[in-house]
Amino acid sequence: MMSGNFSDTLTDTAALQTIGDWLRWTYSRFNEHDLFYGHGSDNSWDEACHLVLQALELPWDFDPSFYSSRVTATESVRLAILVRRRIEEKIPTAYLLNKAWFAGMPFYVDERVLVPRSPVAELIANGFQPWLGDAEVTRVMDLCTGSGCIGIACAMAFPEAQVDLLDISPDALEVARINIDQFEFWDRVEAVESDVFSALGHGDDAPKYQVIISNPPYVDAEDMSDLPDEYHHEPELGLASGNDGLDLTRRILREASEYLTDDGILIVEVGNSCYALDEAFPDVPFTWLEFEQGGHGVFLLTAADLKKYLSNF
Repeated sequence: MMSGNFSDTLTDTAALQTIGDWLRWTYSRFNEHDLFYGHGSDNSWDEACHLVLQALELPWDFDPSFYSSRVTATESVRLAILVRRRIEEKIPTAYLLNKAWFAGMPFYVDERVLVPRSPVAELIANGFQPWLGDAEVTRVMDLCTGSGCIGIACAMAFPEAQVDLLDISPDALEVARINIDQFEFWDRVEAVESDVFSALGHGDDAPKYQVIISNPPYVDAEDMSDLPDEYHHEPELGLASGNDGLDLTRRILREASEYLTDDGILIVEVGNSCYALDEAFPDVPFTWLEFEQGGHGVFLLTAADLKKYLSNF
């Protein structure tokens, strides 16, 4: 891969006149540099399309027959700056554009939150079936919400449900509220500052949820030390979770049953820490979910299982 200062190549952009020119040139420049793709795309072509088309306010399925459309001088300047920053500063494209897509919905993001990339969007689209069965969904919790994308997607999927977005980070909750405003869910979606479940209280007054879904920090200490540069733009608070990546997940397992209805379910993404979780709790019957669109490390437990195996946690 080529290294060094990318700015020397910016004079090339004077010859770029069309959308197709910019896509081809951006793709080539990405291939020359040591970039990591893991924030919405997994290859240099998709990343080039993501950056160029979205920067030009064009849809994902923009008709290639219109790639010959000309780009204005102002648009060219913006594209050049974005490509330079993606290469030189290793900033994920979603942060450069302040936009990330999740469950087919565009969310505002910046470096106060992780870039949405969870496979649980597929579960939401399927209404958490078959695990919910005939349960009426009136309340959903998105724990460790970050941008709010999971909870807001749940609000879209369950139009009668109240959705609570919980996070310990005031900065993350500011971003979540931007997205609540964007989708006009003020009446049904609330962002709550909470250290796991601490803001909810205990006993009879505690709220009960049919679904608690969480994408908590789950990167272990070894993986944190090896993360590509792109991930260092994300808040460490949203990534790191102790030596085995399970510090926060253990708390969730210990406390979640108090906030679930009798027919409720807990869904938690732990990524590569799934192996450590199985090793830590070999007697617990985690249901490891499979995804048609890719992804792994997401488990499901019922409220009954959480109560039955509570002493294990």
